[in-house]
Formats: sequence, structure tokens, C-alpha cells
Amino acid sequence: MKVVAYNIKEFEKEFLVRANQKQHDITLISNPLSLETALYAEGKDAVVVSINDDVSAEVIEKLADLGIRYITTRSVAVDHINREAAGLRNIKLANVPSFSAEAVAEYSVLLALSLNRKIVPTVNSSREFDFRVDQHVGFNFFGKTVGIIGLGNIGQSVAAIYKAMGCRVLGNDLKFPAHLHGVEEKSLDGIFEESDLISLHIPLNNESRNIINQQSLSKMKRGVMLINTCSGKLINTVDLLRSLRNGKIGYLALDGYEFERGLFFEDRRKDGVKDHPMMEELLSFPNVIISPHQAFLTKEGLQEVANLTIKNLDNWQAGKCSGKACACADGCQKSSLKA
Repeated sequence: MKVVAYNIKEFEKEFLVRANQKQHDITLISNPLSLETALYAEGKDAVVVSINDDVSAEVIEKLADLGIRYITTRSVAVDHINREAAGLRNIKLANVPSFSAEAVAEYSVLLALSLNRKIVPTVNSSREFDFRVDQHVGFNFFGKTVGIIGLGNIGQSVAAIYKAMGCRVLGNDLKFPAHLHGVEEKSLDGIFEESDLISLHIPLNNESRNIINQQSLSKMKRGVMLINTCSGKLINTVDLLRSLRNGKIGYLALDGYEFERGLFFEDRRKDGVKDHPMMEELLSFPNVIISPHQAFLTKEGLQEVANLTIKNLDNWQAGKCSGKACACADGCQKSSLKA
């Protein structure tokens, strides 16, 4: 299969080459997919995209006119792809349905520990030879109540870590895992009202979009810790800032930002902050950590993304849909994927 992969970062190349094993003729380019760069897909069968690529209806129309029949994204999220437009042009879609639960789970807990023990301000102070500890007092996680929203592979891995730390763990999921022991099933309101720490591990869909908003925030304990390593669109940023200002949220870690597209994964130092006032305000709080969607970023995680991306291409070459990875608008296979 002839393929062009867009928006490839230097650190991704070796993993994709290793996964491909020269099975497909893949051209790796650093340019993001756009209406202008779609021309690089001419003569190809498929394109590989990232979450920051433009896969709008207009771009899909151009790709289809160039002969593209398949699009696979190197992400779980598919909300950046106009699936209806792809379906109308008979373009098959796929994503990476899940990967590296351990990498994301470990990173999520790392963010919580770093917030609690003031790691970032401690390191910054030490670099300036200020070794006072007055402002770096934390708390024990042992005995605290942790609420986990979403109990897929990642959520379950997060639960296991907090249980091992001696926390009381609450969980909420549309399909609560029957085999999951040591996690108390709770309603969303129960999670919001009882948790000292709330960790988000759910996909973005119409029901979960802005699930953290003024109403849900009002139900939380004052000083709650909120961790999000999923889509930034799970959280209403305007309401979030209000709760940071009034102290409702005591600790916040975001590995996804509601308006991250066009911001994350690039060096924006020359741009300044004038175009991103909400991000500027978020970063002004000492009790906030923001990272650019890197929870998956381990060697093992990157290899798994590459392997699953190549597997989607393998399936299409063999005339198969990609099972749980299938994101086709016409439902070409039964799919658990929601966007």
C-alpha cells in the first residue's frame, strides 16, 4: 500500500520504520495535513494523520479527488476528522483504539504526586539556590478518596496504583467492570461530592464533552485536585478558571487543553501569549501543571501506536476493516469507537 504520513515528529520515525518492516511504501513528512499539503497524497492509497492535522470536509474532498481511500489517525481521538464527509466519499477510517495504558496511568499519578509535593516550584527554587521549604508542604495520599471517571484499561491501571498507595478509590463507568475489586461504584455526583482527587479517563463524545463545568465543579469539595490526561474538551475552560480563582480547585493538572489544536506540539515561544489569554492565565497559577498531551510519550507507548497504525494498513491491504479501530461513518464494522 502506498502511504503518506503527515505531521511526523523526529521521535516517531524509528518506531514507524520498525513497525512497518518495509511492508508498505510510506513517505514520512513533517508537514501537517492541510488543504495546501494534501497534494502530497497524490498517487497514494492512504494517509496517516495526527490529532493536530486538518481532516475537515474540504480536505477530505481533495484527498478523495486525489484517489485516497483510507485515513488512519495516530490517536484515540477522532473528533478532528469529518467522518460524514469521509463516508460520503467511501473513505475508510481507523484510529488507535487504545494503547499503553500503563504509560498514561503512570503519568496521571505522576502529575498528582508532583502537584501535591510542589515538585515544579521546588525545583525552580533550588535552581535559584533558594532552599527554603516553607511553601512546599504537601499531604499524604494514604487514606484520601480518589474518584476515577472512566474505568477502561487506563482507568483500571490508575485505580490499581492508588489502591496500592492506601487510597479509598471510587469509580464511575457506563459499564462498571464486574471483575474490578477494591473500587466502589459511584454515580458522577457521588464522585464529585466525595473525592479529594478526581482523575478523568473517558473518551470524548457528545455526552462527555464539557463534563467538568460550573455545575459539576459546584458539587466538588473545596480544594479538590483535578487531573486530566484525556481530551481537553472534557473540561469547560471558562468555568475551570473561575474555580481556580475562587479556590474551589486546589490543584490542577492538564495533559489536554480545550483549545490545544494549533498550540500543542510546536515551539510557540516566538508567538508570545497574546493569542492564548486563557492558557496564559492557567499557567500563572502556582497550583497548576500543564503538559502538551504527552502522557503516552514512552518508548513502549510510541512503539504501540506505530504497531497499531501499521496494523490498520495491513488490515485494509488484506481487504478487512480494522475491528475496534474502525471509525467509518457508515459503520462498515461494529465499532465501539465514539467521537
